[in-house]
Amino acid sequence: MTRISGRIVTPGGVISGHLDISGTTIAAITPDAAAPGNDTIPANHTALGNDTADVIVPGFVDLHCHGGGGHTFTTGDPEAARGAAAFHLSHGTTTMLASLVSSPFELMRSATLAYRPLVDEGVLAGIHFEGPYLSTVRCGAQNPAFLRNPVLAEITEVIKIGEGAVRMMTVAPELNGALEAISLLRDAGVIAAVGHTDASYEQTHAGVAAGASVATHLFNGMRPVHHREPGPVIGLLSSAATVELIADNIHLHPGMLAYAAGSAGPDRSILVTDAMDATGMPDGEYELGGQAVVVADRVARLAQGGSIAGSTLTMDVAFRNAVAAGLPLTAAAAMSSATPARLLGLADRGALAPGLRADIVVLDADLNLKRVIRAGV
Repeated sequence: MTRISGRIVTPGGVISGHLDISGTTIAAITPDAAAPGNDTIPANHTALGNDTADVIVPGFVDLHCHGGGGHTFTTGDPEAARGAAAFHLSHGTTTMLASLVSSPFELMRSATLAYRPLVDEGVLAGIHFEGPYLSTVRCGAQNPAFLRNPVLAEITEVIKIGEGAVRMMTVAPELNGALEAISLLRDAGVIAAVGHTDASYEQTHAGVAAGASVATHLFNGMRPVHHREPGPVIGLLSSAATVELIADNIHLHPGMLAYAAGSAGPDRSILVTDAMDATGMPDGEYELGGQAVVVADRVARLAQGGSIAGSTLTMDVAFRNAVAAGLPLTAAAAMSSATPARLLGLADRGALAPGLRADIVVLDADLNLKRVIRAGV
């Protein structure tokens, strides 16, 4: 039996006490006799006030990550994928999707076959194709050479050969054939996401009605909000879709992060990294989807055009930034663990409760990473 003590962030609140692990699961959570009730860390990083106890949260679940630690998911190389997953595990991500960027169908197919064994092993929770069925107007750092309207035969094939490994695909709903593609994904049990889109408010709602349930990095790669044409941002926030938020204080101002999370609520908001291979690496020159990227002072941008090209964020920093933006610990934990786990249909993880898998992140009082436990290890 392993015991961890501190401020335990559960779905029902923050408990001062200890958590017991037996094998791969959480055996018990026992509160101390006297437990303070503050579950919000103020933005000045004094953490729990005068309390220096560790903060214990569920293992992070990242639905949108392209790589890290010098390793990428975008080339379909299984050893690189292992390296990227291991790097993010060391930062608290105990469950993750491998996100690819827009690419030729041959790469989509080969990557699906290459990553399927890693999904079977549990190294990855699945594959996320961010494209290539995206808007050229809002392509951001997606390679425009590979963008195209949805091809149902391509989507059908990768789902079939993936045998459950393909878990998510981002589509711009205004493209020809997009609504049919979204419905196909929904019917196959694959999460359909709206992103890199120039859709109107009405087109966005049509995408959600067709089966889209996630907004890929809300605000980024989308038509900006306008009071006479709300566009996809307001369309998604006003729908039942769950919204991804990149909490690196670069893609989103902390105030906008707090606003979006407050508007959608923690049950419809998720923190993601959108990290690339440069995460955890020195500034310099990198590559993403066949395009040169320059990283300077944590910010990744295309060498040509200057568009932001993913991030250098890890989930432990995203969690800390979300709390610094004013979100309660319970909300940040839901957004980084419970809500994305529920989207993936993983009922055995995503929260700290007896009987669930022991995926646990231990943070110090200032929310700096101290320890990561995955399935009790």
